[in-house]
Amino acid sequence: MPTQDHSTAGVRVVAVLEAAKAAIVLVAGFGLLWAIHKGAAAVAEELARHMHLNPASGYPRVFIDFAQDTSNSQLRLLSAGAFSYAVMRCVEAFGLWHRRRWAEWFSIASGGLYVPIELYEVARGSSAVKLVTLTANVGIVVFMLYAMHASRRRPTA
Repeated sequence: MPTQDHSTAGVRVVAVLEAAKAAIVLVAGFGLLWAIHKGAAAVAEELARHMHLNPASGYPRVFIDFAQDTSNSQLRLLSAGAFSYAVMRCVEAFGLWHRRRWAEWFSIASGGLYVPIELYEVARGSSAVKLVTLTANVGIVVFMLYAMHASRRRPTA
């Protein structure tokens, strides 16, 4: 078995991160479908209580009110969007794991798409989460550019 270079190992780490994002969004999509059967407002209130938040105050109340005003068709549409996003991330993860050039380009494009939004959010008011998110995203985009360049220079077997 040939030895892997550092860029292949790094690209596989990015692939695992993309697969993890897909898994999280998939769980959220199933949660939205579950909310249809149980009632979105009841699920929101139960979630607030589970997180030891007072459902009658501040953000939990806004979340519960939003859930109450959300129709079943809107929940289905949101879950379909979540499933589509999860499939897209899984395909990207598969392509990255197997070092497909299209997946590397897709990773650069999709990561780069978020950078202006994240810069805007940091400009509106920075926080540790915003700065870590921006730094990680820029780091992944720069690394993927490096990995593509390194794979072009690597001799073929």
